[in-house]
Amino acid sequence: MKKFLDLGLQPLANSYLDNKNINKKEKKFRLEVAFNPKNYLVSILNTVSKEQMFNENYPYKSSESLTMRKAFKKFSNKIKIRFKPNSILEIGSNDGAFLKNFSKKKIVGVEPCKNLARITKRKGYKTFSEYWNPKLAKKITKEKKVDLIYSANTLSHIKNFSEIFRAINLSLNKTGILILEDPSLLECIKKTAYDQFYCEHIYVFSSISLQKILEKYNLEIFDIENTSTHGGSNRYFIKRKLNKYFKISNNVYKNFKKERKSGLHKFSTYKKFAKKVLNSKMRLNKIFDNLISKQKKIVGYGATAKSCTVLNYCKIKKSSIKFFYDTTSFKINKYLPGTKIKIKKYKKLTTKDVDYVFLGAWNFKDEIFRKERKFIKNGGKFITHVPYPRIL
Repeated sequence: MKKFLDLGLQPLANSYLDNKNINKKEKKFRLEVAFNPKNYLVSILNTVSKEQMFNENYPYKSSESLTMRKAFKKFSNKIKIRFKPNSILEIGSNDGAFLKNFSKKKIVGVEPCKNLARITKRKGYKTFSEYWNPKLAKKITKEKKVDLIYSANTLSHIKNFSEIFRAINLSLNKTGILILEDPSLLECIKKTAYDQFYCEHIYVFSSISLQKILEKYNLEIFDIENTSTHGGSNRYFIKRKLNKYFKISNNVYKNFKKERKSGLHKFSTYKKFAKKVLNSKMRLNKIFDNLISKQKKIVGYGATAKSCTVLNYCKIKKSSIKFFYDTTSFKINKYLPGTKIKIKKYKKLTTKDVDYVFLGAWNFKDEIFRKERKFIKNGGKFITHVPYPRIL
């Protein structure tokens, strides 16, 4: 592993503080990112236990985002038309935003965060509140293996590939398919989106790195879709190597070619990226310093795990951002890890109260801008750091 980026000491990104523990010492880890020249994999070097990250207090709920609800509905319809599965297993089912688009008889969820699993169970969907592993796979598919396994933004969270893919191979029938959706490394590099790295994102995949991992488990990618989800993601359609029913699409070769042309197989690419990250930090600090010197009122929008990385790496002070607005019910009246900036329940932005808004949830920019048309029309401005720090 060759280290190329150091984002400093970081708190656990989703460990939001409340009034009871705000003065307690936070657990921190060094967020360093490295490249493996053997399999082209990019990963963080220091990891946090899964129990500390995915537990009873996990804050993110897919259903609370209109963008995600629409994306899951649209894709579930495509699955029904293209693959016509009779049985589906979702790994990392969250609060059921994807599950709910299918018949309760056809789909089963796996969600280790008990608070989220309870939501899907209340909706009537069979959900196992456990970590995905071979033992659980055997338990779920004891009577019959499944036609399709879907997992969005979950593979990048799991350190042990062997457990994941052994369990998947135990669960899929011979002609079954696996669909994985995770942030795109190419988009991360192009957009200088260093906030894709935090404690939960152990890996950020390219298609060429994922293909090398899959080979060990007799699996291969047969199609790829590039999506705008989470700031740019890849949706991988995967089959067993012996499964000749699905032919390998030209999209796969196009993605491999595009990634190699962008140098995702070379360490030099990541060294250049690290320089761009440092420049981004300096530029963002300059914007904040300038606005604060003019006594401008700045708030944040979207108290996300991504924003946690940016704020702590750039050392944005609590005094610089008055508070963050967020729509996630669990986060309201809590404080962001590290910076201890307060999170308030979302309300429409007005230029009477706010001059500038730091766009923590930049990956939901279109949804946010639609909601805040009046604020923008009245002269309200947003600050973003992607693909480079600027005022919108």
